[in-house]
Amino acid sequence: MKLGNNLRHCRYEHNEISQQDLANAVGVTRLTIHSIEKGKFVPSTLLSLKLAKFFGKTVEEIFYLHDEN
Repeated sequence: MKLGNNLRHCRYEHNEISQQDLANAVGVTRLTIHSIEKGKFVPSTLLSLKLAKFFGKTVEEIFYLHDEN
């Protein structure tokens, strides 16, 4: 299984906030946000909760598991 995410969609819904502005808001680099969106980086529980709180969503509304097959 692989971790998928709706982070790009959340940014779009949130007045098209930039990766940099989101990164600043949650205390990470823009590259971290980019890597999460591309599925190359699995965020920590703490970062996942910060992102969910920032967008006013549950963690499950942003992140989900999907079968790679």
